[in-house]
Amino acid sequence: MSHEDATHGPAPLGDVDPDPMHRAVDSLAEALHRYVDAAVGVRAEFGATEADEDPRILALENQVGTLNAALFDTLHDALGMHPDLTTSVWEPEPGTQVEDESEDLPEGTVSAEVFYLGFVVADPPPGASMTLDGVIELLDEAGQDAATRMTEGGYQVMEWAASRGLAPGFGNDPDDEEDA
Repeated sequence: MSHEDATHGPAPLGDVDPDPMHRAVDSLAEALHRYVDAAVGVRAEFGATEADEDPRILALENQVGTLNAALFDTLHDALGMHPDLTTSVWEPEPGTQVEDESEDLPEGTVSAEVFYLGFVVADPPPGASMTLDGVIELLDEAGQDAATRMTEGGYQVMEWAASRGLAPGFGNDPDDEEDA
């Protein structure tokens, strides 16, 4: 992925063939349909937790992730753009009062955004001295280092967290007294 070619330049692009991009979308859509079909079938056989861990589901999730990356690469190579196509955004339900989170920001600070860095980590080989439980410790240390570097660089780090299994739910911890 070179950033030195015309697709990354300031000038508008001329003729761009959209067919490779549409083919990448079609491949991803086909995989998503296979995922839905498999998920419905697996869920009919097993409970939710077992279905989440079913090898067929995990294989299809991997395939969807790979095809999503291929779509990113296809768009990037053709257009020079860096599409954010994997972020999940839930809109508030109708009638829900939405809090203005900017009230918590120090004066002069612009709105904050949440960033994630994710890892899928497999068990170490049998007999290894480390375990998956040690991964969270590594991430916690790396998170502290990153937060320090960002703060030293002038960023306002409102919160940071290392989590296992799910992305952290910032501001949603009922045990956090500051959120009460």
